[in-house]
Amino acid sequence: MSDVKVTQTKSAIGGTASQRATLKSLGLKRIGASSVRQDTPEVRGMIRAVSHLIRVEEVD
Repeated sequence: MSDVKVTQTKSAIGGTASQRATLKSLGLKRIGASSVRQDTPEVRGMIRAVSHLIRVEEVD
């Protein structure tokens, strides 16, 4: 499986509790924070839920 790099670009303030929890489960705590995750269907679902708050890049 490949990996994806997820970077938070916008604040979670004003978002729902579930969106804040999703960011936390992706390993993001603040704007500019990044984490690398395996590209699984579960992670893709989390990315889709907060796509307006993050930037996603494919990692080789």
